[in-house]
Amino acid sequence: MELSGAEILMKSLELEGVEVVFGYPGGAVIPIYDVLPKSRIKHYLVRHEQGAAHAADGYARSTGKVGVCMATSGPGATNLVTGITNAYMDSVPLVAITGQVASNLLGLDSFQEADITGITLPVTKHSYLVKKVDDLARVIKEAFYIAKSGRPGPVLIDLPKDVMNARTEFNPPDKVNLHSYKVFGKGNGGKISEAASALGAARKPMIFIGGGVISSGAGPELRALMEKTSIPVTSTLMGLGAVPGNHPRFLGMLGMHGTAAANYAVSECDVLLAVGARFDDRVTGGIAENFAANSTIIHVDIDPAEIGKIVQPKIPIVGDAKHVLAEILEQVQTPEIDAWLEQISAWRKEYPLRYESNGQLKPQFIIQQLFEIVGDKAVITTEVGQNQMWTAQFYQFSKARSMITSGGLGTMGFGLPAAVGAQVGNPNATVVDIAGDGSIQMNIQELGTIVQYHLPVKVLILNNSFLGMVRQWQELLYKENYSETPMVSNPDFVKLAEAYGIKGYRVTDPDQVRSTLAEAMAHPGPVIMDFIIPPEEKVFPFVPPGKPITEMLGR
Repeated sequence: MELSGAEILMKSLELEGVEVVFGYPGGAVIPIYDVLPKSRIKHYLVRHEQGAAHAADGYARSTGKVGVCMATSGPGATNLVTGITNAYMDSVPLVAITGQVASNLLGLDSFQEADITGITLPVTKHSYLVKKVDDLARVIKEAFYIAKSGRPGPVLIDLPKDVMNARTEFNPPDKVNLHSYKVFGKGNGGKISEAASALGAARKPMIFIGGGVISSGAGPELRALMEKTSIPVTSTLMGLGAVPGNHPRFLGMLGMHGTAAANYAVSECDVLLAVGARFDDRVTGGIAENFAANSTIIHVDIDPAEIGKIVQPKIPIVGDAKHVLAEILEQVQTPEIDAWLEQISAWRKEYPLRYESNGQLKPQFIIQQLFEIVGDKAVITTEVGQNQMWTAQFYQFSKARSMITSGGLGTMGFGLPAAVGAQVGNPNATVVDIAGDGSIQMNIQELGTIVQYHLPVKVLILNNSFLGMVRQWQELLYKENYSETPMVSNPDFVKLAEAYGIKGYRVTDPDQVRSTLAEAMAHPGPVIMDFIIPPEEKVFPFVPPGKPITEMLGR
């Protein structure tokens, strides 16, 4: 069967099980958009290409499937780069498809030409420039395999316009053959036995988890290990939800804005089992040599490049977290840790997460009330800044893939388009974007996408009229040179909501919070809630950069 390159693309995506694509058309991808209505794939027209990448990211994180985004050549392709980098930093399976000028125009500074494969080389697992239509079906199958296997990540496919128009026989490959690409699975049996023995003999053990536990689907094995051994667990931002937030052995998040109990416990433990976490600077404080310095560190990761990159483990295990934890669970003996659990309990009582209301409308209270109303029935996306950290601290995530946030790159403007993708992927779920008044405006145009496709996304804005995290750092870390940060001049978010045909609320009093949230969650369509919070409110605890994780402010 002879098809055009654009038709081969659509047929290949269908064979990969793709149901939705987020994109924005342009001259170089018109051949694709011409055949797209004939396929089974639903296209969601975003209002900016960055929104397409973040929507595909939110779709992927919340479903476990590969997200797909599409853009035209030149500026369309380069507008995807932030979203691609965001997915790369957080190990999200993504396939980005970009149009390109015709092959005979490559390298001539042609209209809307950009070397997108060169630009994205450092932030993708692999990038393809397809120069022959006969290669296209193979490239697409390889791209999806690379994106979702091993440590997930983004793959880019750049398609010149002449390749999309060229015709050839469609012979889809039935398997992938990549000799230079190796995926690690079960891990070294000897190292796993060594890890199990170390945990069983420990007197002050800790388990430290990251997003790899969620990517591998290792939550059940992790929880079984916790139940068998009673070893406490702490998490990175990306690992939230792998363990129920109210589990008696879960100490909350670790690091810069983590709980005091988690930070103290990791600093004093004698054995640390780290699973699917990469020891980034927000966890270690940027001084890796002092992190869990008196501990036997066991590091489990599917990516061998992460082993020893920042923290040197005594027991390295390269393998899939689900398989490795299952093997450890089978072999480990229950350690004697009653005294250790008593010490941790004392830390938790002495240093709980807390805030003073003083009759004001506090963001922590709003998030707690939201959790009480929607609980584990919701998928939460966040923007980046104080809103993100308050959510991580005070919303008790109880299931995997319910916390959708930008971790490694910290991308402002992520939450709203990610909520679009999460709602598309989970049409029956309540999807809430918890936002700051600064971050929400970076991709606020995606309200148009929400309205066009009747997506009932709820947007909760914590409005302090400041770039709150910047202000907090200036006040706490730059005292000598600090001058008052200018307030942000915001739009009237309620009127903005009404302009889009969205229901809007403004809340200024704590007594209005619960009723407003309940009404908004019950509303069948999209909602914007503008909560006016104190401008000076800070995120505590806070470990300044370059400090040991025990040197916490506001604990």
